[in-house]
Amino acid sequence: MKLLILWALAIVFLIDSVLRAFRSNFNFGVLLVWMITAALWVYAVFHRQIDAFCAAGAGRVLKILFFCGAGVFCLLLAFVALSGYANRADGDERAVVVLGAGLRGDKVSRVLRYRLDAAYEYHLQNPGAVIVVTGGQGRGETVPEAVAMKRYLVQRGVPEELVIEEDKSTSTEENFLFAAALLAERGIGQQEPIAYSTNAFHCYRAGRYARLVGFTDVSAIPAGISAGSVLTCYLREVFAVLYYWVFKSSRSGFMHRLVGMLAGWR
Repeated sequence: MKLLILWALAIVFLIDSVLRAFRSNFNFGVLLVWMITAALWVYAVFHRQIDAFCAAGAGRVLKILFFCGAGVFCLLLAFVALSGYANRADGDERAVVVLGAGLRGDKVSRVLRYRLDAAYEYHLQNPGAVIVVTGGQGRGETVPEAVAMKRYLVQRGVPEELVIEEDKSTSTEENFLFAAALLAERGIGQQEPIAYSTNAFHCYRAGRYARLVGFTDVSAIPAGISAGSVLTCYLREVFAVLYYWVFKSSRSGFMHRLVGMLAGWR
Protein backbone atom coordinates (compact mmCIF):
# COMPACT_ATOMS: atom_id res chain seq x y z
CA MET A 1 0.00 0.00 0.00
CA LYS A 2 2.84 2.39 0.88
CA LEU A 3 4.52 1.84 -2.50
CA LEU A 4 1.22 2.18 -4.34
CA ILE A 5 0.54 5.56 -2.72
CA LEU A 6 4.14 6.64 -3.35
CA TRP A 7 4.02 5.78 -7.05
CA ALA A 8 0.59 7.40 -7.41
CA LEU A 9 1.93 10.63 -5.90
CA ALA A 10 5.05 10.50 -8.06
CA ILE A 11 2.99 10.10 -11.24
CA VAL A 12 0.49 12.83 -10.27
CA PHE A 13 3.28 15.26 -9.44
CA LEU A 14 5.10 14.42 -12.67
CA ILE A 15 2.00 15.14 -14.75
CA ASP A 16 1.42 18.36 -12.80
CA SER A 17 5.05 19.44 -13.27
CA VAL A 18 4.93 18.85 -17.03
CA LEU A 19 1.69 20.83 -17.34
CA ARG A 20 3.15 23.70 -15.31
CA ALA A 21 6.18 23.81 -17.58
CA PHE A 22 3.89 24.73 -20.48
CA ARG A 23 1.09 26.65 -18.75
CA SER A 24 2.75 28.60 -15.92
CA ASN A 25 5.32 31.34 -15.73
CA PHE A 26 8.45 30.16 -13.96
CA ASN A 27 8.54 31.18 -10.31
CA PHE A 28 9.82 29.89 -7.00
CA GLY A 29 6.62 27.96 -6.32
CA VAL A 30 6.92 26.06 -9.60
CA LEU A 31 10.56 25.30 -8.77
CA LEU A 32 9.49 23.86 -5.41
CA VAL A 33 6.91 21.61 -7.10
CA TRP A 34 9.58 20.34 -9.49
CA MET A 35 11.90 19.63 -6.56
CA ILE A 36 9.17 17.69 -4.73
CA THR A 37 8.48 15.73 -7.91
CA ALA A 38 12.17 14.84 -8.26
CA ALA A 39 12.35 13.78 -4.59
CA LEU A 40 9.28 11.54 -4.96
CA TRP A 41 10.75 9.79 -7.99
CA VAL A 42 14.14 9.33 -6.36
CA TYR A 43 12.51 7.75 -3.31
CA ALA A 44 10.14 5.64 -5.43
CA VAL A 45 13.05 4.17 -7.41
CA PHE A 46 15.57 3.84 -4.56
CA HIS A 47 13.26 3.34 -1.56
CA ARG A 48 14.95 0.12 -0.40
CA GLN A 49 18.40 1.68 -0.29
CA ILE A 50 17.10 4.87 1.34
CA ASP A 51 15.09 2.96 3.97
CA ALA A 52 18.12 0.82 4.79
CA PHE A 53 20.31 3.91 5.20
CA CYS A 54 17.72 5.59 7.45
CA ALA A 55 17.33 2.54 9.70
CA ALA A 56 20.28 3.37 11.97
CA GLY A 57 23.14 5.74 12.68
CA ALA A 58 23.44 9.03 10.80
CA GLY A 59 20.65 8.01 8.46
CA ARG A 60 18.23 7.65 11.35
CA VAL A 61 19.19 11.11 12.64
CA LEU A 62 18.60 12.60 9.19
CA LYS A 63 15.24 10.85 9.02
CA ILE A 64 14.17 12.35 12.35
CA LEU A 65 15.34 15.80 11.29
CA PHE A 66 13.46 15.46 8.01
CA PHE A 67 10.17 14.62 9.69
CA CYS A 68 10.62 17.38 12.28
CA GLY A 69 11.23 19.84 9.45
CA ALA A 70 8.18 18.55 7.59
CA GLY A 71 6.09 19.02 10.72
CA VAL A 72 7.26 22.61 11.15
CA PHE A 73 6.60 23.27 7.48
CA CYS A 74 3.02 21.99 7.83
CA LEU A 75 2.47 24.27 10.83
CA LEU A 76 3.73 27.22 8.80
CA LEU A 77 1.37 26.27 5.96
CA ALA A 78 -1.52 26.32 8.41
CA PHE A 79 -0.38 29.71 9.74
CA VAL A 80 -0.24 31.17 6.21
CA ALA A 81 -3.69 29.77 5.40
CA LEU A 82 -5.40 31.04 8.57
CA SER A 83 -3.66 34.40 9.05
CA GLY A 84 -4.95 35.67 5.71
CA TYR A 85 -8.44 36.16 7.13
CA ALA A 86 -7.46 38.19 10.19
CA ASN A 87 -7.83 41.98 10.35
CA ARG A 88 -10.31 42.32 7.50
CA ALA A 89 -11.37 45.70 6.09
CA ASP A 90 -14.62 47.13 7.47
CA GLY A 91 -15.61 49.21 4.43
CA ASP A 92 -14.74 52.66 5.74
CA GLU A 93 -11.15 52.93 4.49
CA ARG A 94 -10.07 55.96 2.44
CA ALA A 95 -8.00 54.00 -0.06
CA VAL A 96 -7.34 50.50 -1.38
CA VAL A 97 -3.91 49.33 -2.52
CA VAL A 98 -4.17 46.43 -4.96
CA LEU A 99 -0.91 44.49 -4.93
CA GLY A 100 0.53 43.41 -8.27
CA ALA A 101 1.15 39.77 -9.18
CA GLY A 102 1.86 39.04 -12.82
CA LEU A 103 0.65 39.41 -16.39
CA ARG A 104 0.51 37.23 -19.46
CA GLY A 105 1.66 39.72 -22.06
CA ASP A 106 -0.71 42.59 -21.30
CA LYS A 107 -3.48 40.52 -19.67
CA VAL A 108 -3.88 40.05 -15.92
CA SER A 109 -3.04 36.59 -14.63
CA ARG A 110 -5.62 34.48 -12.85
CA VAL A 111 -4.02 35.15 -9.45
CA LEU A 112 -4.08 38.90 -10.12
CA ARG A 113 -7.66 38.78 -11.37
CA TYR A 114 -8.79 37.45 -8.00
CA ARG A 115 -7.14 40.46 -6.31
CA LEU A 116 -8.76 42.91 -8.71
CA ASP A 117 -12.18 41.29 -8.36
CA ALA A 118 -11.93 41.54 -4.57
CA ALA A 119 -11.02 45.22 -4.88
CA TYR A 120 -13.98 45.74 -7.22
CA GLU A 121 -16.38 44.12 -4.76
CA TYR A 122 -14.98 46.41 -2.06
CA HIS A 123 -15.49 49.40 -4.39
CA LEU A 124 -19.19 48.55 -4.62
CA GLN A 125 -19.32 48.72 -0.81
CA ASN A 126 -17.20 51.86 -0.49
CA PRO A 127 -17.34 53.71 -3.85
CA GLY A 128 -15.55 56.81 -2.54
CA ALA A 129 -12.28 55.06 -1.75
CA VAL A 130 -9.30 55.73 -4.01
CA ILE A 131 -7.80 52.60 -5.59
CA VAL A 132 -4.04 52.38 -6.15
CA VAL A 133 -3.03 49.60 -8.56
CA THR A 134 0.61 48.66 -8.15
CA GLY A 135 3.28 46.84 -10.13
CA GLY A 136 6.02 47.51 -12.64
CA GLN A 137 6.82 45.60 -15.82
CA GLY A 138 8.38 42.19 -15.36
CA ARG A 139 9.80 39.52 -17.65
CA GLY A 140 7.32 38.36 -20.28
CA GLU A 141 5.07 41.37 -19.68
CA THR A 142 4.44 43.88 -22.46
CA VAL A 143 3.10 46.63 -20.18
CA PRO A 144 3.52 47.48 -16.48
CA GLU A 145 1.18 45.50 -14.26
CA ALA A 146 -0.49 48.67 -13.01
CA VAL A 147 -1.52 49.64 -16.55
CA ALA A 148 -3.28 46.32 -17.16
CA MET A 149 -4.81 46.40 -13.68
CA LYS A 150 -6.32 49.86 -14.17
CA ARG A 151 -7.70 48.85 -17.56
CA TYR A 152 -9.33 45.78 -15.98
CA LEU A 153 -11.03 47.79 -13.22
CA VAL A 154 -12.19 50.56 -15.55
CA GLN A 155 -13.69 47.98 -17.90
CA ARG A 156 -15.63 46.61 -14.93
CA GLY A 157 -17.07 50.04 -14.26
CA VAL A 158 -14.77 51.69 -11.73
CA PRO A 159 -14.47 55.43 -12.53
CA GLU A 160 -11.10 56.09 -14.14
CA GLU A 161 -10.39 59.09 -11.89
CA LEU A 162 -10.55 56.86 -8.82
CA VAL A 163 -7.79 54.52 -10.03
CA ILE A 164 -4.16 55.59 -9.56
CA GLU A 165 -1.35 53.73 -11.33
CA GLU A 166 1.89 52.92 -9.50
CA ASP A 167 3.96 51.33 -12.25
CA LYS A 168 7.52 51.15 -10.90
CA SER A 169 7.48 48.66 -7.99
CA THR A 170 9.04 45.19 -8.09
CA SER A 171 8.14 43.87 -4.61
CA THR A 172 5.35 44.01 -2.04
CA GLU A 173 7.36 46.44 0.05
CA GLU A 174 7.79 48.75 -2.94
CA ASN A 175 4.08 48.41 -3.77
CA PHE A 176 3.28 50.08 -0.47
CA LEU A 177 6.23 52.47 -0.43
CA PHE A 178 5.46 53.96 -3.84
CA ALA A 179 1.70 53.89 -3.23
CA ALA A 180 2.20 55.96 -0.08
CA ALA A 181 3.75 58.79 -2.11
CA LEU A 182 0.87 58.75 -4.61
CA LEU A 183 -1.72 58.75 -1.84
CA ALA A 184 0.02 61.67 -0.16
CA GLU A 185 -0.50 63.65 -3.37
CA ARG A 186 -4.23 63.01 -2.92
CA GLY A 187 -4.08 64.21 0.68
CA ILE A 188 -4.26 60.72 2.20
CA GLY A 189 -1.56 60.29 4.85
CA GLN A 190 -0.08 57.09 6.21
CA GLN A 191 -1.97 57.46 9.49
CA GLU A 192 -5.35 57.27 7.76
CA PRO A 193 -7.17 53.96 7.30
CA ILE A 194 -6.37 52.05 4.11
CA ALA A 195 -7.02 48.51 2.90
CA TYR A 196 -4.95 46.28 0.66
CA SER A 197 -6.27 43.66 -1.72
CA THR A 198 -4.29 40.49 -2.25
CA ASN A 199 -4.81 36.74 -2.14
CA ALA A 200 -5.44 35.37 1.33
CA PHE A 201 -2.15 33.44 1.46
CA HIS A 202 -0.28 36.74 0.95
CA CYS A 203 -2.23 38.88 3.45
CA TYR A 204 -0.04 38.32 6.52
CA ARG A 205 3.20 39.37 4.87
CA ALA A 206 1.53 42.20 2.95
CA GLY A 207 0.24 43.69 6.20
CA ARG A 208 3.70 43.55 7.75
CA TYR A 209 5.28 45.30 4.76
CA ALA A 210 2.57 47.99 4.85
CA ARG A 211 3.46 48.77 8.45
CA LEU A 212 7.16 48.57 7.67
CA VAL A 213 6.91 51.48 5.22
CA GLY A 214 4.85 53.60 7.60
CA PHE A 215 1.13 52.81 7.28
CA THR A 216 -0.35 52.61 10.77
CA ASP A 217 -4.00 51.71 10.11
CA VAL A 218 -4.13 48.94 7.51
CA SER A 219 -6.56 46.09 6.96
CA ALA A 220 -6.92 43.25 4.48
CA ILE A 221 -9.27 42.41 1.64
CA PRO A 222 -8.45 38.71 1.24
CA ALA A 223 -9.03 37.36 -2.26
CA GLY A 224 -9.43 33.76 -3.28
CA ILE A 225 -7.23 31.70 -5.56
CA SER A 226 -7.74 29.06 -8.22
CA ALA A 227 -7.30 25.41 -7.29
CA GLY A 228 -4.38 25.07 -9.71
CA SER A 229 -2.44 27.84 -7.99
CA VAL A 230 -2.86 26.66 -4.40
CA LEU A 231 0.14 24.34 -4.28
CA THR A 232 2.72 26.69 -5.80
CA CYS A 233 1.48 29.82 -4.02
CA TYR A 234 1.27 28.34 -0.54
CA LEU A 235 4.58 26.49 -0.80
CA ARG A 236 6.28 29.67 -1.99
CA GLU A 237 4.66 31.81 0.69
CA VAL A 238 6.01 29.68 3.54
CA PHE A 239 9.54 30.49 2.40
CA ALA A 240 8.61 34.13 1.81
CA VAL A 241 7.31 34.43 5.38
CA LEU A 242 10.48 32.83 6.74
CA TYR A 243 12.53 35.25 4.65
CA TYR A 244 10.53 38.17 6.06
CA TRP A 245 11.03 37.00 9.65
CA VAL A 246 14.80 36.85 9.12
CA PHE A 247 15.47 39.90 6.95
CA LYS A 248 12.30 42.05 7.42
CA SER A 249 12.90 44.28 4.42
CA SER A 250 12.77 42.77 0.92
CA ARG A 251 15.65 45.13 0.08
CA SER A 252 17.98 43.23 2.36
CA GLY A 253 19.19 39.64 2.35
CA PHE A 254 20.33 37.42 -0.48
CA MET A 255 17.02 37.23 -2.35
CA HIS A 256 16.45 40.90 -3.14
CA ARG A 257 18.30 40.65 -6.47
CA LEU A 258 16.14 37.71 -7.53
CA VAL A 259 12.71 39.22 -6.83
CA GLY A 260 12.21 40.15 -10.47
CA MET A 261 13.58 36.86 -11.82
CA LEU A 262 11.54 34.60 -9.56
CA ALA A 263 8.23 36.19 -10.53
CA GLY A 264 5.61 35.95 -7.83
CA TRP A 265 8.04 35.82 -4.89
CA ARG A 266 6.81 39.19 -3.82
